[in-house]
Amino acid sequence: MAVALFDLDNTLLAGDSDYAWGQFLITVGAVDRARYEHANGRFYDAYKAGTLDIGEFLAFALEPLRRIPQSQLLAWRARFVEECVRPMIKPWAAPLLESYRAQGVTLALVTATNDFVTAPIAELFGIPHLVATVAERRNGHFTGRCGGVPCFREGKVTRVRSWMADHGLAWADSVFYSDSHNDLPLLEAVSRAVAVDPDPTLLAIAEQRGWEILRSEPPPQALFA
Repeated sequence: MAVALFDLDNTLLAGDSDYAWGQFLITVGAVDRARYEHANGRFYDAYKAGTLDIGEFLAFALEPLRRIPQSQLLAWRARFVEECVRPMIKPWAAPLLESYRAQGVTLALVTATNDFVTAPIAELFGIPHLVATVAERRNGHFTGRCGGVPCFREGKVTRVRSWMADHGLAWADSVFYSDSHNDLPLLEAVSRAVAVDPDPTLLAIAEQRGWEILRSEPPPQALFA
């Protein structure tokens, strides 16, 4: 069976849900603004540069889940999805996903952003499978730690391979859509790679290798004197 894999942040969304969730926590007063905003920006810059220490970032990003009561987290998450995520959905996302559904293709959202934040986003897109970094839970409560291999860089390949094995799927007829050079390991593993609004590093690689490039907006018209 064919498989279509989709990165989330800056791919299906015109923005980063992990970063936006951190900013949302600042807005609702769940975290100290000055400290958290500085760290959130620093980690996001490191991600874009390809220098992110995923362990350090997850210790930062998952700590509020451990500290904030579950009922409050769920209420805030519902607000976050409606107020922050829904407006970021790229206009072509729903038609593309529907075209794959019509062909009977298995869809999965594959993201480094943790599963607490992204589970309702996968539902919003109607994507039945989520392969994400796991926010560890024990006795129904978040521990503030990552469960298993982070779904990041080579970890995405590891996690997708395990998911495919569990569902009897294979790489032979697979496609992955992503914007980021951080996803090169998974882009190289699938049979068809699609660079979506790619960052400069990924754009250069995609052009060199002849990968498909999908842009949300047409390029600006050239201006002539």
